[in-house]
Amino acid sequence: MLAAAELPAPRSVPRAYARHRPETTTLYEVVRDNLETLYGAIDDGALAVRVPKHAKKELDAYLSCGVLCRGFARLRCGSCTDSLLVAFSCKGRGFCPSCIGRRMCATAANMIEHVLPREAALRQWVLTFPFPWRAVLARDGALLGALTRIFLESVQAFYAKRADAPDGKTGAFTVIQRTSSDVRLHPHLHALVLDGVYREEGTSLLWSPTRHLQTRQVGEVLEHAVRRMARYLRRRHLLEAGDDDEDRSDDDAEGRLEASAVSGQTPPAGPSWQRGLPRPQPRALGYDKPLCASLDGFTLHAATRAGGHDTAGKEALLRYVLRPPVAQERVELRQDGLVRIVLKRPFADGTLAVEMDPLSLLARLAACVPPPRFHTVRYAGVLAPASRWRKRIAPEPPPVPAPALEAEDAPPKRAGTYRPWAELLKRTFGFDVLACKTCGGRMKLLAVVTDPGSVARYLETIGEPSDTPARSPSRGPPYWKSTVLRRKVLGADA
Repeated sequence: MLAAAELPAPRSVPRAYARHRPETTTLYEVVRDNLETLYGAIDDGALAVRVPKHAKKELDAYLSCGVLCRGFARLRCGSCTDSLLVAFSCKGRGFCPSCIGRRMCATAANMIEHVLPREAALRQWVLTFPFPWRAVLARDGALLGALTRIFLESVQAFYAKRADAPDGKTGAFTVIQRTSSDVRLHPHLHALVLDGVYREEGTSLLWSPTRHLQTRQVGEVLEHAVRRMARYLRRRHLLEAGDDDEDRSDDDAEGRLEASAVSGQTPPAGPSWQRGLPRPQPRALGYDKPLCASLDGFTLHAATRAGGHDTAGKEALLRYVLRPPVAQERVELRQDGLVRIVLKRPFADGTLAVEMDPLSLLARLAACVPPPRFHTVRYAGVLAPASRWRKRIAPEPPPVPAPALEAEDAPPKRAGTYRPWAELLKRTFGFDVLACKTCGGRMKLLAVVTDPGSVARYLETIGEPSDTPARSPSRGPPYWKSTVLRRKVLGADA
């Protein structure tokens, strides 16, 4: 008999993994029970909006995301023959927490391993637009893209001037977010900028980090960007006279914004909305917080920074700007039928949560969906794909492991930026999906089942529901009249 010291170490059994079952979540329940009611209210004229085709397609597809009856991949352990079913996703771009979370993990891993230089720090620049502009920018992707380009050019010019290097270049990774934490229409920019410049000396690229950023300099960047945006809009006759409603912060204004975003049409809110962007109310440059400036309804925040060799901090910052607009754990359904959304951080006025009727939430979810062919992620400067410096500053890629979801007889795949789904989950959330929960062995792809008959027979065999969760039928006009576009703000005393 072997001594205790000679015995092999027991195989550690990983944390058990189970399918997240989106059909049991609150968000899925709200969409399933109220989607037909939303369509009925629109057809009946109770809601003066229309859901565009791309938003309707994503709302419908969300109800099939992660549901086994739509098809699945079957995995089997090579040691104990235990099996695991992985449902197909909807690949939504607007609000699906699962699909956007997966895209978040993949993009963050690719940026860290293949794009961002290791020696360069990242600074986050957050730009918000005036309130009356939000609905227009939400439906006009070309205009929002042009203003994004102008802002990034202003930031890059600031870095080149500060480094006293006219030929110096920085880079930016920008995410265009469409909503706020309470799922309210709010197009704004999160730009992760290399906190310094690269200069070419001979055949080498030298990195020059910036000195300590001052609040006054943030205001200078904002002034330059706002001035250039105004000039761009005037040249194209897109900047109209000032609006009589200075702030448009009441519920009626918010309802018009939501309606225009969903319908893709101009809301009936005055002449300034019919031709272009209303001219912002002139306000002096102000500094409310450190490294934060405001001007004419714009705000610019630049206080968040990740160090040069802080890989974990950079990846966390990337996941933050790429996060889904709706988190499952923050959505609650009250007994009276209202939906409560708990804010991640309280607002400045002490607001902790918002409550709204389900139709209002569906209208906001529809507004989250970007128009077709609109890119919510933009690259600029040395990080642009066409930049001749990008390959020179990119880190050496790590060795690519074999794809985890690969059949035994599948041919080998070429190395690239692809990261298997299971590896991304392990990297981000700390558990190994492909580790067998029974013996700790490795799961391998056995089959992909898409035929409806085969799917139904297999699910009936293992005791899983074989039918798609049924949508609730549309409710009548009394429900529409009592619940359409109602919103309640809950403060610290709630």
